[in-house]
Amino acid sequence: MPVYNYIAVNQAGKQVRKFIEADTPQQAADRLRASGLRVSELKPAGRYSMAALNASLQRMGGVKAQSLVIFSRQFATMINAGIPVIRCLDVLESQTNDPVFAPVVARIKSDVMAGKTLTEALMRHPRVFSALFCSMVRAAEVGGILDIVLNRLAGFLEKEAEIRSKVKSAMMYPTVIFVFAITVTTGLFLFVLPTFKKMFAEIEIDGKPLELPFLSNLIFMIGDFVKNYFYIPAGLVILALIAYKALLRTDKGRHLIDAWKLRLPVVGDLIRKIAISRFSRTFGTLTQSGVPIMQALEIVADTAGNCIVRDAVLGARESIKRGERLGAPLAASGVFPPMVTQMIEIGEEAGKISEMLEKIADFYDAEVDATIKGLTSMIEPVMIMFVGTIVGLIAVAVLMPIPKMQEALRGAR
Repeated sequence: MPVYNYIAVNQAGKQVRKFIEADTPQQAADRLRASGLRVSELKPAGRYSMAALNASLQRMGGVKAQSLVIFSRQFATMINAGIPVIRCLDVLESQTNDPVFAPVVARIKSDVMAGKTLTEALMRHPRVFSALFCSMVRAAEVGGILDIVLNRLAGFLEKEAEIRSKVKSAMMYPTVIFVFAITVTTGLFLFVLPTFKKMFAEIEIDGKPLELPFLSNLIFMIGDFVKNYFYIPAGLVILALIAYKALLRTDKGRHLIDAWKLRLPVVGDLIRKIAISRFSRTFGTLTQSGVPIMQALEIVADTAGNCIVRDAVLGARESIKRGERLGAPLAASGVFPPMVTQMIEIGEEAGKISEMLEKIADFYDAEVDATIKGLTSMIEPVMIMFVGTIVGLIAVAVLMPIPKMQEALRGAR
């Protein structure tokens, strides 16, 4: 999309120098005027100008989850206080510190001022506002409960961000240890072992080369391979990543990978719990906000993050179309544990499915937390043992020929 530099005066009488993305200069001018700015200069930015570069970086960077949480909380508070939507958006635009999100809020404000509904304005930014966000806002606008729904959205986004943060934190330590182990091992093979190999090759006993133990020969052979053919394992890793990405681009490949992930020991159980927690919280939040159940299930399927879980939800949606209840088809899918499907059935019978889904989500959030802690406590000693074993084997391989060297030296005397 073209980028335009502009100079304008805002409602407070201050001069503003910024840039804006728009399809045409007229559209850019209209949006700026709709935002309450009096434009004095508007011209296209060069293809390689700072404005174009900043716009590209903003598109690539994405909006932080925390920015959406703050946006939802502040928006809800102002709506609850009776402040008009346009004035709310004006305040939110001026207060946001996220350089990627600020232009998005500005475009939403100009669209609302041009006569679009808030939902229509949000839907023009699918990379920022998910289908779940837009559907809940639509239901809120119809029901007149925008402040309540925005608060629910903020809580939902906070929970999602919390789970992602826990998973990232749990994976950080083993990743650092693994990278450290690979770096140290590669350094030993490339710089330390060749020195010892050369030294041992120069030693002779009774006119014959020093005979090395099997372990020493094996380690030296591995070192020679790493030094001379390092591009082979690197190429295999790159090929594996390319094949993985290629599989993800096909439906059959995604199904195979997602099914394999669920069958992994320990990690597969964690992935399943995260998927169930997300399903329960998303579905419960949508139904509690007044989104129709069929539309809610479609959104939940799209945000499942796993093809197997998505297919199970879509299968349940088709069953509901035929007049069945939700619990039975979910149980038949084999993805959801009996406890989850039974609680959903009880919620359906009692007419309190939203509350029951929230309880399921809270339970599985606690399960995810416990599983992550257990996984971290298990990975730490395993990684330490791995590093210790590699370094120990290299040390033993280097030290094993030394007694024979000492014998040779004593014999030479």
